[in-house]
Amino acid sequence: MARPFGFSYEQRGDGTVVITHRGRAAGTLRGSRAGRFLAEVESGDAQLVMARWTGAYKFGNERMARNHPRNR
Repeated sequence: MARPFGFSYEQRGDGTVVITHRGRAAGTLRGSRAGRFLAEVESGDAQLVMARWTGAYKFGNERMARNHPRNR
């Protein structure tokens, strides 16, 4: 699977974190979830962390799974 790219995040003054993917909003985190996200981004691969938190880490294999005999 290809490494995720195109993610960025913005921390706002009220503590809200907005995650964007290629310029479009992909998720908004508030409160304790925002704090956990920021701690995880600082300690690991930021692109991979943002992909996991937005649920966008699955892209790339849907077509193969759809064509699998088990899923017909």
